[in-house]
Amino acid sequence: MDEYIDYSVYKELAKREKNEERRKLLEKLSEQEYKHYKFWKRYVPEFKEHNTWHVFLMILIRKIFGLTFTLKFLERHESKVIEEYKEFSKNLSSSNERSELEEIIADEISHEKSFMNQIDEGVVKYMSFIVLGLADAIVEISGVHAGFLGVTDSTLIAGVAGLVVGFAAAISMAAAAYLQAKHDIARSATLSAIATGIAYIGAVSLLASPYFFTHNMIIAFTVSTILAILLTAGFTYYGAVVFDRKFTWEFVESVILIMATAFGAFLFGEALGSIFGIRGFFR
Repeated sequence: MDEYIDYSVYKELAKREKNEERRKLLEKLSEQEYKHYKFWKRYVPEFKEHNTWHVFLMILIRKIFGLTFTLKFLERHESKVIEEYKEFSKNLSSSNERSELEEIIADEISHEKSFMNQIDEGVVKYMSFIVLGLADAIVEISGVHAGFLGVTDSTLIAGVAGLVVGFAAAISMAAAAYLQAKHDIARSATLSAIATGIAYIGAVSLLASPYFFTHNMIIAFTVSTILAILLTAGFTYYGAVVFDRKFTWEFVESVILIMATAFGAFLFGEALGSIFGIRGFFR
């Protein structure tokens, strides 16, 4: 029963939450879900209370991705559940039971979401700067590596070039984030710059790493591109959950941008290699 699982998750999260305000919010959510569970227990008396792997998985997700993501992830199925509740209410003959279910539906629609919107986490506050660093690094460094396919057969040179360009771009992006955040009283300009810079360097290092483990440019570029797509999928899905956005089109759009940039950079690199005859110098 979903209500009991959600109750168990909120209860365990509350036990582990050090922030008093967040703990109280989690306790409210837990109490609310337990009330919902007691209602549905009447119709499923054979249900046995037990903790499942789902509870431990949510605790792990909380540790890795933060509280806001965890709660939003739990609530992504709510619109479907609400419709099911409404359909079930039509079959209730008792006005009292129907009233109880309507109250539960109202809880699901408003209370839980209003509770979650009160949670203020640093990772969410600076999410836009983290995504900015990741997205820009993925597109730019994928383009750099693709461009070097037409210039050199040396994976070492391509990998080092990616790191050098990425490091310089990370400083530039961090400075831009700092200046942008100076006009935002809700965020620290310093933390915004750090979040952007670290995200950029992290992405650059990950995408450049295949070039230091193989001497085959095609293999290195293929692995790097796969890592870029996986990284894009990760932060796109995170943003889709936290900010209630659609995942599929945003992900497809990002992948198209990465591939288009890489293709354009490859053609440009080929042209430069042919015009200046430099390909032979970088083997």
